[in-house]
Amino acid sequence: MEQINQKVKVFINYQQDDWMEWLSAVEFQYNDKKHTATGYIPFKLNFGRHLWKGNLTIKMELSKLDEFLGGVQRSWNKAKISMDMAKKAMKKQFNKKRKNSQGLKVGDNMWLEAKNIQLK
Repeated sequence: MEQINQKVKVFINYQQDDWMEWLSAVEFQYNDKKHTATGYIPFKLNFGRHLWKGNLTIKMELSKLDEFLGGVQRSWNKAKISMDMAKKAMKKQFNKKRKNSQGLKVGDNMWLEAKNIQLK
């Protein structure tokens, strides 16, 4: 979301009252770029191809439906693997700075002070 906010700021006017006019263009641009977490372009994952961007003349043979859907499914599977790897990498980076100062383990018993707990 922060990337979208940053990109919209480039287009909006000084009064910042025309941002809705630019939102669809920014969304298109955002979804047409390779994402670091998946390694894929969201349009490619959703539609199996890049979306048409204007008056371009491109000749393309349509593949068989099974081949097309198989390609889309493979892309989804690869993106899922990439997301899982990114999740593990983010968890590893986060846990580098995280410490268990009390040495607690799952299943350990501990006391809970109920001084600030209201049950009503």
